[in-house]
Amino acid sequence: MSKLYFGYDADGAGQTAIMRGMDILKNMGIDMRVLQIDGAKDPDEFVIKYGPEKFVKYMDNAISIVEYKVKNLRKNLNIENTSDKIKFLNEIAKILSEVDNTMEREIYIDKIAKTYDISKNSIEAEINKKFYKSKVNEKMLEKTNVKVTTKIEQKVDNATQKREKMLIYLLINNFDETYERIKNVVSLDCIKVDMNKRILNTIFEKINENADIENVIDWFQDEETVNYISGIIAEDFEINDIKKAIEDIEKVYRKEKKIIRRNEIISLLDNRGNLDSEQIKKLEEELNKIIIDSKH
Repeated sequence: MSKLYFGYDADGAGQTAIMRGMDILKNMGIDMRVLQIDGAKDPDEFVIKYGPEKFVKYMDNAISIVEYKVKNLRKNLNIENTSDKIKFLNEIAKILSEVDNTMEREIYIDKIAKTYDISKNSIEAEINKKFYKSKVNEKMLEKTNVKVTTKIEQKVDNATQKREKMLIYLLINNFDETYERIKNVVSLDCIKVDMNKRILNTIFEKINENADIENVIDWFQDEETVNYISGIIAEDFEINDIKKAIEDIEKVYRKEKKIIRRNEIISLLDNRGNLDSEQIKKLEEELNKIIIDSKH
């Protein structure tokens, strides 16, 4: 394989030229490396000051394109800051998801995890998410190229719509962390948007049949639903902490289930003609407990 060394000026224009050159040549099968020159503003000045022999040593230590992109990204972020570290992780995943060779990608993951003190599992999870979204988009294009606008009931407030979409997003993108916890607390009766209810019902049914969540797009045939799910997968819900996001959803739907049950009990007590005194007593005790719990 041919090798190509980039050694532009160290200023902003030089860095831009490197990035442009990499984008043009990345699909040509060339082993591209970037020179890390110290003590001179450009390769010409370096050779004049230090001689060709030292320049050759720098060529031997030139870094790969992936390493260069990560290093360049790191310059503009403070990874001691949580928000910047999350952004750094997301951008690393984008870079590494473009590495086709699995072994090469694994080597980069190990090196980056050690160098920047980032969990290897976190990097792999983000990369897998990028792969999955790409796979979903390909399937969506196979099924339709028609843009469909989904009608959502206007009576459902925006916060509820977003929460229900986030619930679907977490089930698809973070299934292992989400499913067992969600299925125990989320009742379809709590879901307000009909489209979301149909999607979640299908997901629960398919998972009970041991179907693979990665094939979720294949579970739906109509263009409207396919586009709707693809839109959810592509949406940025600004989730910084998966565990907290799941806990927040659990909290909301536990409360929703209590409200539904409260209303059921009230309805039964309003029509108590078919109930005996023991049933009435138990319902009143349950209702009292729900009301007390709701105050905490």
